[in-house]
Amino acid sequence: MVSQGDVVSYLEMCADFGVNLQRGMNYRLRGDESIILMSLRRGAPYADRIEDGGRVIIYEGHDIPRTQGGPDPKDVDQPEFLPSGRLTQNGLFLDAVRRFKLGRAPAERVKVFEKIRAGIWVYNGLFKLVDAWQETSDRRQVFKFKLEITEQAPEIGTSSTAAADDDRVIPAAVKIEVWKRDKGSCVKCGSRENLHFDHIIPYSQGGSSKDAENIQILCSRHNLEKRDRIE
Repeated sequence: MVSQGDVVSYLEMCADFGVNLQRGMNYRLRGDESIILMSLRRGAPYADRIEDGGRVIIYEGHDIPRTQGGPDPKDVDQPEFLPSGRLTQNGLFLDAVRRFKLGRAPAERVKVFEKIRAGIWVYNGLFKLVDAWQETSDRRQVFKFKLEITEQAPEIGTSSTAAADDDRVIPAAVKIEVWKRDKGSCVKCGSRENLHFDHIIPYSQGGSSKDAENIQILCSRHNLEKRDRIE
């Protein structure tokens, strides 16, 4: 079971769900769990973004597959349906939003993982899918999906009010800077396994998620030992 801020390899992420994750959008991949994989790195193929201090993700839908002799996927409207008439992943997520807005179903719960470098991902948390729309991008139509973070149980030692009032997701640029600075290992013992992005000064006590100097990498053992203490 991953927690917000946990660092996982691609293989670990796949093993956790028992499948080989081949695409970024995965509707009800296992039971009632939906998963999206996002990236805010330079050169990322889709224009995903984070808003409202990490509480909101605007996720771009996905293109048609690239095929030999076929059109450039970036020149084609993102599809809602497959040639067979079945829904694409865009269509499945869009249908979930429609059912939610009509009051026929609760908001779809989506686990969000963010790529910070090749083969390395961070769990951004559990979000609910609340809206979707189409917009024009470079003369074609793309889907946008709005996800809001769920109010999960606060970290040990925090109050739910304080946690809800502050930044919830560490910005991608900060994660990448910290990963490079700490050399992808626990600052306490050098372990490269079971890693977690940790707030040195907890955000419940005024610590910032946006300042790399307040973020460090800890292994699970040292993260649990630290809990909410300021060292």
